[in-house]
Amino acid sequence: MRRLNLVLAALAATLIGAAGATLGAGAASDATNASPIYGVTIPDGYRGWELIAPALEADPLNELRAVVGNEVAIEAYRAGRLPFPDGTVLVKLAWKRVQSPEFEPASVPGAATTVQVMVKDSKKYAATGGWGFGRFIDGKPVDAAQHQTCFACHEARVQGHDYVFTRFAP
Repeated sequence: MRRLNLVLAALAATLIGAAGATLGAGAASDATNASPIYGVTIPDGYRGWELIAPALEADPLNELRAVVGNEVAIEAYRAGRLPFPDGTVLVKLAWKRVQSPEFEPASVPGAATTVQVMVKDSKKYAATGGWGFGRFIDGKPVDAAQHQTCFACHEARVQGHDYVFTRFAP
């Protein structure tokens, strides 16, 4: 189990490192690149944030994912604090999963797919459980129709975990 955790941590570090080159770190830091409905942007410096957990998304998405969090998020996860405090920011990075050309049993990041951001502000986003959402492709927010699905999915599946899917990886 320890070896698996080390492998997952190494994979996540590789994924996060690859994010800057393929996903444009900080590319959405101004209002013109804010998500519709919520006004969320890709936070500057998120690539330096601590890993919360890696994930493997099965077909049909077939993605490798890594979720990182700002200091407020990491402190809340470590303390086991729910609900998450205002100021929590989570960023999920995703890539198509491809077979490694050097080591066939391994999956590695392929083409970048999305950067997704959750921002906790219980007053500003009171109607959506205290969370604002942003989904970005190539550093640009997707349309309002796609953003309208964010909270409904989180509300239906993880309401009991303050609307957050990701658990802290030991």
